[in-house]
Amino acid sequence: MTLPAPKTEVLVAVPEARKRSVPRVVTRLMRQPTVVLSLVWLLAVALCAIFAGAIAPFGPLETNYTPEGVLQGPNAEHWLGTDDAGRDVLSRIIFGARIALTVGLGSVLVAMVIGVPLGLLLGYRGGWYDRIGTRFIDIFDSLPGMLVAFAVIAILGRELYAIVIAVGAIFVMNFARMARAITLTERSKLYVDAAKVSGISETSIIFRQILPNLIGPLVIQGAVLTGAAIIIESMLSFVGIGLQSNVPSWGGLLGLAAAQIGVQPFLAIPPGVVIVLTVLSFNMVGDGINDALAGDKRKRIKPITHDTRTEAPVDPESISVTSAVPRLAVGGLHVALSTPGGQIPLVRDVSLTIGKGEIVGLLGESGSGKSMLARAILGLLPPGIGVSAGTILLDGENIAGLSEKELRGIRGTRLAAVFQDPMASLSPVHTIGKQVMEPLRAHLKMSKAQATERAIELLTRVGVAKAETRLKDYPHQFSGGMAQRVAIAIALASEPDIIVADEATSALDVTTQAHVLDLLLELRDELGLSILLITHGLGVAAEVCDRVAVMYAGEIVEESDVASLFDDPKHPYTAALLAANPTREEEGERLPTIPGVVPLAGKWPVGCHFASRCEFATQACTIATIPMVDGARCIRAHELTLEVVQ
Repeated sequence: MTLPAPKTEVLVAVPEARKRSVPRVVTRLMRQPTVVLSLVWLLAVALCAIFAGAIAPFGPLETNYTPEGVLQGPNAEHWLGTDDAGRDVLSRIIFGARIALTVGLGSVLVAMVIGVPLGLLLGYRGGWYDRIGTRFIDIFDSLPGMLVAFAVIAILGRELYAIVIAVGAIFVMNFARMARAITLTERSKLYVDAAKVSGISETSIIFRQILPNLIGPLVIQGAVLTGAAIIIESMLSFVGIGLQSNVPSWGGLLGLAAAQIGVQPFLAIPPGVVIVLTVLSFNMVGDGINDALAGDKRKRIKPITHDTRTEAPVDPESISVTSAVPRLAVGGLHVALSTPGGQIPLVRDVSLTIGKGEIVGLLGESGSGKSMLARAILGLLPPGIGVSAGTILLDGENIAGLSEKELRGIRGTRLAAVFQDPMASLSPVHTIGKQVMEPLRAHLKMSKAQATERAIELLTRVGVAKAETRLKDYPHQFSGGMAQRVAIAIALASEPDIIVADEATSALDVTTQAHVLDLLLELRDELGLSILLITHGLGVAAEVCDRVAVMYAGEIVEESDVASLFDDPKHPYTAALLAANPTREEEGERLPTIPGVVPLAGKWPVGCHFASRCEFATQACTIATIPMVDGARCIRAHELTLEVVQ
């Protein structure tokens, strides 16, 4: 039966409409009780500042020098007592809210206006601009903040605007450093290059393209520093170099209370409590915004534990054995993500074996679970994801569920990996020699001289010319192909039995890809390596693999030797993959595709996961889980004769 383009309706899961980002952040913010209480307090402070004249029972400068009116404790007329001039403390605290918020918000605004453009310019321009500008920032930042404030006040006087500028000057470098750091990251992204190609001016790129990426960090930093500004203003007023004594400020009240502590100790409590609560509230709001922008990352999720007593039974016939004792035998493996609502399966009932000196390919579309399976084998699953059932036997030893400490003795010496992007997997700040020698010294306990000699041998073996002269080179001095050879040398350093190659050739050009594949074949023949090769390339699998397993939506749907799989596929998905290989070059011919998309984890259909995209699916395919029978997970495998049209 020929496999034409499916005519049945494709069922594609449509995600729920996304909520607008701002309401979502506000919702997360309101879920934090401490943040809500902090916002309530800050709202009360703001209302006092705005409506102080209507709220305060007395004027801030209204005095009473009679003996009965000076330094009173709390009473019915003066709820928080009076100061040494008979002025009502509660009224001065209410009016002091204006000074606190003006200094706090004003100084942060001044620091942003100066520091953010400076950081944007230095980070975007780079080069000498960045070097010289950063040195000036370092020099200015090394000065004590209070000394800077003293200097500004000495020049401008003890007016409110001078205090705002003085405190703002302390925070300028904080915003400059933050803006520079983010800009250094953003300037190398593709959207900036696209803006340059479009002819957009540098000013527009900096302030319209890059600056919006700083909004979140600026809000968080601003909230925290607003509280710090209130403390600094209070300190300045406390030591007597802040605002004039007739201006109602919280710091001034504390300074007065310190002078009268022996006569009226209660006088220090109200302004102290107000300052502490306000500063803590700003800090809590800053932390809350940070958590809200980052998402619900603080939810407590019960980790997945691997309990061998409750493992799903594994059918021995579902594991194809290529040798008496396979080096790697994965049996009935289930990998799941733990969420507050329960477990979401990511890999389901996977069984696979790899014999000594065998190369097994793993094919499938993106999102099929190939890399998740590889990470489960390597013990590199992210937090919240774990093996919930099944076994991973390495030379007969079950390594599923081992602790990180136990896995250290296995990784490198018995199990190694080569990843897709060598530039990402190699440390940019260490030399190649150090990275190759590190596993030698850690696992084989070699001396530095022995490790150096062995590193040269390894690099030479993987095809790095003049290896002894390149030990001190850094990864950026290597091409992509040579860097991948270095990654293979590191994987081979401790003489492992199995290498997991996760898209190890996908980032390379065709010629370099062929060289790396030849190298893997040579190493397999020489060292008896077993290799799990994860790839999207059908040609790669046909060229180097002994057997191939096809994975779809968390399941292995077909497993066979290379010749049988390419010549006589049993599963419709395998046949569709082979048919989608773009080999035809006729003019006007559309590139073959598989309609639909891989269903997301947690939205897998009942029964065959490929049923919604399969032309041959029947009602029976959607009733119950499809078992793996004779190398294929398809109930119609014996009825269909799938011919790949190319």
